[in-house]
Amino acid sequence: MERLIKRYAEYLRGQKGRSANTVRTYLDDLQPFAAFLQLERIGPEDVERHHLRAYLGWLMTEARGRGRGYAKASVARKLIVLRSFYRFLVQEGAVAENPVPSGRSLRIKVDRHLPRFLSPREAGELMDAPAADSPLGLRDRAILEVLYSSGMRLSEAEGLDIGQVDLRRREIRVLGKGSKERMVMIGDPAKRALEAYLARGRSELVRRSTAALFLNRYGGRLSGRSIQKLVRQYALRSNLPPGIHPHTLRHTFATHLMEKGADLRVVQELLGHSSPATTQVYTHVTQTEARHIYMEAHPRARKENRRTD
Repeated sequence: MERLIKRYAEYLRGQKGRSANTVRTYLDDLQPFAAFLQLERIGPEDVERHHLRAYLGWLMTEARGRGRGYAKASVARKLIVLRSFYRFLVQEGAVAENPVPSGRSLRIKVDRHLPRFLSPREAGELMDAPAADSPLGLRDRAILEVLYSSGMRLSEAEGLDIGQVDLRRREIRVLGKGSKERMVMIGDPAKRALEAYLARGRSELVRRSTAALFLNRYGGRLSGRSIQKLVRQYALRSNLPPGIHPHTLRHTFATHLMEKGADLRVVQELLGHSSPATTQVYTHVTQTEARHIYMEAHPRARKENRRTD
């Protein structure tokens, strides 16, 4: 099993062009399956439908030990990865057929949660949180502004090189999922923050020749984990609710565009979504927010405000 997973990882990186973070996530999602096969004392070529049902039950009840299972969303994701893994095994001739069905028989019903996003006021407070009087402060403000202004993913921000940024046109060329390139735009605040960082921040942090845009204190490329940490720290400093992370800024970017009437297809393109169905969630978000505002603001919206004769 370990040998097959290693070959699968090489396939994801080489032929599918998946990022290092995506490959790591896929491999993590396969580890419970490898553990289950050991418990059952079978190999991947022996798996049948009843094994899969037992595996899903095990995932939801005791896979994490001490009688704890995974949430439905995690189980559903692991099933998708397992289906992909078996497609690879069939392609390689390691198994005769894919035992993981693509229909409804093993589909997990997942409760959909609307994405968390910041209000314009909260977003502004977060952008202003870094003190722009040091190289690290200039860097952090530039990162926050770019994430909110462009809606790019964390992995995309982590992988940015200087050559991908066109400040004159206020555009950034990013490498998204599946190594797909797209152009994102940034506003004036993000442009000014990047200009300040490049002039007085990055020039102080750089130690050796590197194309990386965002640098750590040692002159190397800033990791995605470090970006997550700084977003969380500045959110706490701004007295924002817990649970703020880089993806929150991506959600905020899309929601604010939709609230101002941006076309769904345009937002889809800017986010790099392959399907408009993925972007559709932001329509639901704005409708939910509109309903909340209506119920709070309109004098005849609430039952207790209606006249009774």
